[in-house]
Amino acid sequence: MVWTRRDILLGGLALLGTSAVQKPAFAQAASYFTGTAADNGVTFRATNFAKIDRQWQRQVVKYFSSEPIGTVVVDTRHHFLYLIMENKTAIRYGVGVGREGFKWFGRATIDGKSLWPRWTPPPEMRKRHPELPEFVAGGSPKNPLGPRAMYLHRDGVDTGYRFHGTLEPWSIGKDASSGCIRMFNEDAIDLYQRCPIGTAVQVLPHIADQAPAAEVSQATPVE
Repeated sequence: MVWTRRDILLGGLALLGTSAVQKPAFAQAASYFTGTAADNGVTFRATNFAKIDRQWQRQVVKYFSSEPIGTVVVDTRHHFLYLIMENKTAIRYGVGVGREGFKWFGRATIDGKSLWPRWTPPPEMRKRHPELPEFVAGGSPKNPLGPRAMYLHRDGVDTGYRFHGTLEPWSIGKDASSGCIRMFNEDAIDLYQRCPIGTAVQVLPHIADQAPAAEVSQATPVE
């Protein structure tokens, strides 16, 4: 485990969902959405998966890991999150991960979950970006956490990192966040349902940092 207090302060307490990639032009951004969907009384823009490369779409794959069934494994180098299942398979989700200066790895557990979470920018980020509001209400179309947040803790302490949805589906598959793991909103809802409190999480250091592509477990679709 390589998290330090400095890592958490500089990375985990930074803006959880702020954009780190240049926004596409309005028309291009709009093309990433199609219609709306309803969830727990909130209506949100549905992702246009016809626009999304197949590799980033949720799918069941063959996956070989020594981690127990139910563990979440994050490959930040290749922008995938795996939920380990039985028979050497996993549900694979495309994700957006920390940009340069906000990368991290190690073990954690999902010790908190929130449905349509409120977002409060940390003081450090508001100091750098005074235009940010004090908070954004859950369910707001401007809330960068989207419909779900899963809070990652280590030894009972909140790391500041989360799995959550995104306002920017074009950022999936990129180094785009301040350390949190972004997911398509539909995928965040799906993972939230599958991961109880206490779910083990591993962000792989040999993949996140220096591993060549050949070292990554080969994951092939099974459906």
